[in-house]
Formats: sequence, C-alpha cells, structure tokens
Amino acid sequence: MASGDNLLGDHLRAQRARVRPEQVGLPGGANRRVPGLRRAEVALLAGISPDYYLRLEQGRDRRPSPQILEALARVFGLDATGTAYLLSLTEQAPARARRRPRRESVPEGVSKLLSALTLPAFVEGRYFDVLAANRLATALSPRLVIGRNRIRDVFLDPDERELYPDWDDTTARLVAGFRRSVGPDTQDSRFVGLVGELSLASERFRVLWARHDVQARQSWPITLDHPLVGELTLNREKLTIADTVETLVLAIYHPDAGTDSAEKLAFLASYSAESEQAAAG
Repeated sequence: MASGDNLLGDHLRAQRARVRPEQVGLPGGANRRVPGLRRAEVALLAGISPDYYLRLEQGRDRRPSPQILEALARVFGLDATGTAYLLSLTEQAPARARRRPRRESVPEGVSKLLSALTLPAFVEGRYFDVLAANRLATALSPRLVIGRNRIRDVFLDPDERELYPDWDDTTARLVAGFRRSVGPDTQDSRFVGLVGELSLASERFRVLWARHDVQARQSWPITLDHPLVGELTLNREKLTIADTVETLVLAIYHPDAGTDSAEKLAFLASYSAESEQAAAG
C-alpha cells in the first residue's frame, strides 16, 4: 500500500500508467519502456511543463490549481467522480499522527425503517462496516450482521466469496467505491489497519488498490449464487443517509417484478421467517 505521504503523486502515477498512448492519439509500439504514458506526454496534453508535472508526481507541489487538475483529468479520461476525487487530493491536511476513527451510529428512524422493509437492506459506514441489517439481508448473506466489514468479507471469507459468480467484477467495484469513500483522509487508524490487513492477506486487493480506480457507491444489478435458492439477480440501490456526521449509506436489494429472482427472494423471506419462529420456540 502507498505510504499516504504523497496521495496526489501516487494517484497521478497510477492514472498515467493506466492510459494507453493510442487512447490519446499518440503512437504506441513495443519499444516504450513505461506502461501507459510518459510524463512528458501527460504534460504536453495537459498544457503544462514537464518539470512542473514531475514536481506534482514527486510531491514537491501539492497545491496545483483546479484548472491544472481538471486538465489532467481530461488527459486521463476521468469521469465526474474520478475528477472530484482528484481535486480532493489537494485538500488533505498536513501529515499528523494517526487519529482514532469517529464513532458511526445509525439514526433511530433508519433502524425502524430497516425493520419495516420487506426487502433485504443494511446500513454501511465509511469503511464498509455493517452498522445495521434486517433479517432478510442476513438471510441473503450471514455476514450481513452488525460488526462485520463488507470489504474484508468479500476478499477474505471463502463463504462470502462463493456468493459472487463474477467475483472479479464485484471486487473491482468494491475497491473503487472504498477508495472514493475514504478520500484523502488516510491517517485514520481504521483505514490504516483495514488496508494493511487486506494488502497482506489478498493479492487481488493489492492489485486493485494499486490501480487507484475510483467510482461512486453505484446502484447496479448483482447476481448472487445463494446456497439455498441458487442464482438470483437483484438490483442494489445505495442511498446516502442525510444528517449523519459520517456519510452512511442504506443499501437495499430488490428484484425485478415477475422474475424468477423475485420468486426466489420471496421463498427466502418465507424460509427465513419460519426459521426465526422455530428458533423462538
């Protein structure tokens, strides 16, 4: 993992390595000694001097103007989310001692909403910790319970990994969303510990983290291979919860009406309710 001392420079290097010359109208060829673009090519396309761009990558200038960063974002082909993240990297505070994470708590009204919903739903925090979940969410994945961490489970728990037939795509989206959620605040001890643990335990995480991809916590269809009902495809919506100190997100899974997945989810809900009643005696 990167040290965090030069977030802007680390991110620029990763983006430069990702862009192929042909994507920006430059000749490629087998004789190029660097993956992606050369520094001088980035500088030329962005309309800045090669020396100044070198200073940005080396961390000798950490406060470039928004106009320069937006020009670099265009060279790298970043979307609105990627551009906003790039701009945020100049807002980092001076290096300081690692601080303790602030406590994340779910508003009482949201907890009541979770209990009332007839769809799988849970609340996740800034670092993808599960802060609350309803019964059907736990039936969908037993790891969706308070105290678990989504990113750790998807990478390190074999049973959770088995739920995702397209695990590569799932992990790529997850890491890109995690980087965007954390932003430039990498001195938090929760972030340091989690990224350190995953970097040591998972080669896949190390590869994805080094790519510096960023995306919003998107809503998209996801296919799960559930051990009880088999494959089902659900839409996953992620809604920001307002008026919280940290940005909490309410995730809700719902099927398209009239589909096989809708029938399977209904069966899972019924089975879960009966199991809970039996356990209660």
